[in-house]
Amino acid sequence: MSGSIDSGDKDVYDDINITPMLDLAYVLMVIFIIMTTASVQGIKVNLPKASDTPSLAKPQTKAITITADGTMYLDTYPVSLPELENLLRQYKAANPALPVVVKADSSIPYQRVVDVLDVIGRLEITQLGLVTQRIVK
Repeated sequence: MSGSIDSGDKDVYDDINITPMLDLAYVLMVIFIIMTTASVQGIKVNLPKASDTPSLAKPQTKAITITADGTMYLDTYPVSLPELENLLRQYKAANPALPVVVKADSSIPYQRVVDVLDVIGRLEITQLGLVTQRIVK
């Protein structure tokens, strides 16, 4: 029979050749790596040298922390309310745009936080942040 299909004449493929797909994936990965590293490096410039001035070297934000037992800290040093006011007044004199962050434990009496906010208001510190914890739902 000249019109019949002979199974020996055709090759039967049982699997898909994924080599071209892998080649494409590798090319895309290389392009992604090159583009990512190129954007991170930026432009190299010869930066000028500056003196070691503390106003430029250190961040100026002051952190006031009130713990669960009511202890108050300015940065990491324990302070009383009058000491806090005196220290903040000195920092405010050195930096009129002094930023302050207040971080208080949720179990302390609200009046303790209000006392700290009163001190900040008396010193006319306008850059104020209250630290809270984000609720993950």
